[in-house]
Amino acid sequence: MPTNKKELRLHYKNLRKQLSENDLEEKSLAIANNLISLPIWDKTYYHVFLPIEEQKEVNTEYILHLLSGKDKEIVISKSDFETRIMSHFLLTDNTKIKKNEYNIPEPVNGLSVPAETIEVVFVPLLAFDVLGNRIGYGKGFYDKFLAGCKPETIKIGLSFFESVNQIDDVFESDVKLDYCVTPEKVYRF
Repeated sequence: MPTNKKELRLHYKNLRKQLSENDLEEKSLAIANNLISLPIWDKTYYHVFLPIEEQKEVNTEYILHLLSGKDKEIVISKSDFETRIMSHFLLTDNTKIKKNEYNIPEPVNGLSVPAETIEVVFVPLLAFDVLGNRIGYGKGFYDKFLAGCKPETIKIGLSFFESVNQIDDVFESDVKLDYCVTPEKVYRF
């Protein structure tokens, strides 16, 4: 099993490509069901990513249903690829969503939410290790965003696959997860 980011990124992108639509839905639902056991439901502001379907990311629709059923404030983001900074917006019935040039569904408009307000963040990833380090697509959007959140903000990775033992090339600027939820189990770091 590879242990550096570049090889792990490639390995998990390939594993993801092999998932059928059915696998994707079943695993996404299992992840949402496993989230219910976490001690996170007393918060108000939850940040959720909208999946890039072409990359076979976790379908967060089930999580959105969970959150709206619990009357939570849902926050989604827009990415600026020049600055690599994300801006955050409240998801409401009036929010228009449009895919950007990278097929990321993003809000067109909305009420801005500062990162410091967000209490729980569901984090997309390709792989993670037993220490709570994660590998994303390598653009650093989430590390920048999470660094701007309050230290007590709960960071929850969502992964179709179980952890690797270690990631060798972790940087100091990489923000660790508090939990990672897979279809099989919940990891606490």
